[in-house]
Amino acid sequence: MLPDPLRLAIAFVPLASYLFLIGLLNARRRPFLTTGSADLATLAAALSGLVLVGPIELFRPVDASTEYGRYVWAFLMVFYWLTTWLAVLLARPRLVVYNISEAELRPVLAEAARAIDPQAHWAGDSLSLPTQGVQLHLESFDLMRHVSLISSGSKQSLAGWQLLTSQLYDRLKPLNVAPNPRSLGLVLFALLLLATSTTHMLVHPQRLAQAMQEILTY
Repeated sequence: MLPDPLRLAIAFVPLASYLFLIGLLNARRRPFLTTGSADLATLAAALSGLVLVGPIELFRPVDASTEYGRYVWAFLMVFYWLTTWLAVLLARPRLVVYNISEAELRPVLAEAARAIDPQAHWAGDSLSLPTQGVQLHLESFDLMRHVSLISSGSKQSLAGWQLLTSQLYDRLKPLNVAPNPRSLGLVLFALLLLATSTTHMLVHPQRLAQAMQEILTY
């Protein structure tokens, strides 16, 4: 038996939207470059519904609910996003390139690195730009064909990472790649989640109203 339609929608709609977005990015003929901070914030948004109807609701302080009523949900979500923001601020520099293989990215990254640091050199999957204060290594997720550029060590130059980001963006922009064949599966799965959530709400309006009343008054 499916859970009540309200909690189902809260849990699935943000996640489905995220999967739909990733599917569209992988269906393009261009790579997509983003920062680790933006990637983490987007993932946090995708999981926010699951967190809200999961651990946040489970461990919601009873005294706070009694004192503040329905407004306690606003406080809990603010706390969730402040925690996410803290994680973003404390995270080491990172770049993520969607819809590209490591083999396709390496020559483009090497060219971008040499453009800002002639002393840039590789050691396996690690790249060092000594004059720019940037050390990173590559981690690829072959199943979904995206690559992360993760900082190695705590001593990193943010200015150097910004230069590398700009150079890499300029070189990836004209690059043509084949669409990821798995993108269709992601898009269809995301649409299935959205359809399930929406249909469940339309078919069970009484359960929807009851769940809303429970959440806002408990």
